[in-house]
Amino acid sequence: MTLTTPTPRRDLPGVPAAAWRRAVGAPLSDPGVNKVSGPGNGDDGPWQGAPVGGLGAGSIGRTYRGDFARWHLAPGENRYGTVWADQFSVRVARPEAPVSARVLLPTRPPQGLDAWNWDYPADGATYAALYPFAWYDYDAAAAGVTLQTRQFSPVIPHNYQESSYPVAVFEWTVINDAATPADVSLLFTWENPLGWDDRAAGAAGNTNRIRRDTLDGAPMLGIIMGRGGADGSPGPTAVKQAWDGQFAIAARETPGVQLSALGRFATQGDGAEVWQPWAATGRLPDTDDPTPARRDQSIGAALAASTHLAPGESRVITFVLAWDLPLMQFGAGAKTEQWYRRYTEWFGKDGHHAWEIARTGLQQASAWADALTAWQAPILADAQRPTWYKTALFNELYYLVDGGTIWENGRVGDPTPSTHRFSYLECYDYPFYSTLDVRFYGSFAQLMLWPEIEKAEMREFALTIAQSDPTPYMTDDVEHRREAVRKVPGAAPHDVGMPSEAPWTRINAYTYQDVNDWKDLNSKFVLLVYRDYIATGDRAFLDATWPAVRQALAYLKTLDQDGDGIPENTNFPDQTYDTWVMQGISAYCGSLWLAALEAGAAMADLEGAPDTAAQYRAWFAQAQPRFESALWNGRYYNYDTGAHGYHDSVMADQLAGQWYADATGLPPIVPVTHTRSALDTVYRLNVRGFGDGQMGAVNGMRPDGAPDTSNMQAEEVWTGTTYALAGFMLHQDMDDAAWATAYGVYRVTYETRGYWFRTPEAWDVHGNFRASMYMRPQAIWAMEWALARRGAR
Repeated sequence: MTLTTPTPRRDLPGVPAAAWRRAVGAPLSDPGVNKVSGPGNGDDGPWQGAPVGGLGAGSIGRTYRGDFARWHLAPGENRYGTVWADQFSVRVARPEAPVSARVLLPTRPPQGLDAWNWDYPADGATYAALYPFAWYDYDAAAAGVTLQTRQFSPVIPHNYQESSYPVAVFEWTVINDAATPADVSLLFTWENPLGWDDRAAGAAGNTNRIRRDTLDGAPMLGIIMGRGGADGSPGPTAVKQAWDGQFAIAARETPGVQLSALGRFATQGDGAEVWQPWAATGRLPDTDDPTPARRDQSIGAALAASTHLAPGESRVITFVLAWDLPLMQFGAGAKTEQWYRRYTEWFGKDGHHAWEIARTGLQQASAWADALTAWQAPILADAQRPTWYKTALFNELYYLVDGGTIWENGRVGDPTPSTHRFSYLECYDYPFYSTLDVRFYGSFAQLMLWPEIEKAEMREFALTIAQSDPTPYMTDDVEHRREAVRKVPGAAPHDVGMPSEAPWTRINAYTYQDVNDWKDLNSKFVLLVYRDYIATGDRAFLDATWPAVRQALAYLKTLDQDGDGIPENTNFPDQTYDTWVMQGISAYCGSLWLAALEAGAAMADLEGAPDTAAQYRAWFAQAQPRFESALWNGRYYNYDTGAHGYHDSVMADQLAGQWYADATGLPPIVPVTHTRSALDTVYRLNVRGFGDGQMGAVNGMRPDGAPDTSNMQAEEVWTGTTYALAGFMLHQDMDDAAWATAYGVYRVTYETRGYWFRTPEAWDVHGNFRASMYMRPQAIWAMEWALARRGAR
């Protein structure tokens, strides 16, 4: 199917046309859009949109329809489902027409809230997103007045404070295009969600209370939703559970805008106590009711902003949503660990600060929006970058917030000062934190936008290289099952843990294969360290990680069993393509090894270790000719030297090591003519020869142009690998091929399959996908890195 891109009725400054996705109510009718290839993988369907929330603060996904439906408030948990009370609604009264009042959502709940008017038409609005911004443009014919909403959280590059805040800004512009005056009221309703994991008490004890304040001389009004005593107070002590804390909705009165509130209503009822007074008058009764909810009772709060508009007049009304859930919890039972979230450094750790966060959001909203606009503006203004690329570039950043992201401010009960460790999941189907083989592709965004976070993650990996965990286990891959131990010294880990155990404390949670035997992880660790140093020039970072670099290279050298200079792949999947066996010398792992040796030598020079540098160069001098003689076939590098039938397949990722050499300014690891020939072959076969050339680069093709069907992963397009390949092509000045290659991923994600804000790891030629919401697609920022390096030449 083809999703049409609607033209907004009113242009928004700085938003490229490709960012406008579709009418907010238009359904996705392709029966294949929700198919998932591979066992054990799930997806929430096509109703997705840009999330709100800060780095490590938890996130809430708001769909392009306008409902709040994806809840990533507990690390590692993906909860999906519309909370029907969480809505924006509009009331319009004109002298010559009946009053209209409706929820701004083109669907309705299956039951409940029957007093609300759910008749908003599906074609009455359009949606756009350039993360962290999203826009909803509501047509006057449907809404009664023209409404434009700009939604964002302050996820601001190079900002390490506000980017962590759990706050969302909803900036409404109300425009009276008609020839008659209009009384307009916007209604923001929200259900108190606390206690979502409290199996004993549920919502029991949830309380809402209206609060009034003054902000910069103007009245501020809102509702704090917490769990406390009968008087609605938060309680005398700090929260002790991850599901406890506060939410708040708030607004500030501005000239011409009046606020009113309702502190409590039953969200499981018909909602008449909200809708009737508001629909009748445009105002809420300003009544407070701090009665605690029962266990089986859900309560909500409502906030209204009313204004009078003369013909042609417009007004801006800003609402904020804030939450204070200070605890992240991992593991279970006696092995439970709790950590404070990063934002608590500025707002306290007791879980009673949603109001202060909301107040900050109202006070700083304009400054945050200006900072985000200034950051995006040069890229949006650059005519050399395709418009579709700008859309994908910004929107793939959603996963930095939405990926079960954790950013700590100390462990509960531990007096040791926090090191502010940061991580996010490979995906929710494969819930591993900081997956090294994947972040090799996906971490360019962190490096370019929050380099201190990127370096902190690599320092954490450096600490793990020497660690040992002899805990035995049996690998999960039925076809290649074998005994293993969790971690051996010298081997780079696959990950730094998972939510169900203890991230940062128990590493290598992945058990599908034995990662101690993987041939790509150590090389990738070395290359990431060198890349991050090249990007930042941080000698302290290099000094701190250098011992781990030496140990990682020494360990990987021991896996060269035949002494030819290149560690051999085995009969087990032993690299990021973890079902696609490589045997003997492989182009993928071999090229990574060559580049890692060059990076190691360069770092040894910087560290004043000439003997070590000479050793690495000697290893390279032995390995490079062997790589050429074993794999170069005159057009490209064979997949590997194995005896199986696909040893001469064309792998899209065959020169990943040369890509990183280009990205970091290292000398070529293979002849330049060979690189260009290999890339030309990949472009011709894996890109243009697959899916009509408009689906990205398939991982494997046979030299005669037939698909490599030897393995599921060979038949897949990996979205992040394709973006990385496009970045590689940009380094090689193959611009036309680069843009065409990357466009295939954009086209499937945004135009033909509706995968936005859930970009998967992989899809096949039919578009069936695997691993929704994945880390690797952020490799599109490898393209931006290549453009930046080109500009610095």
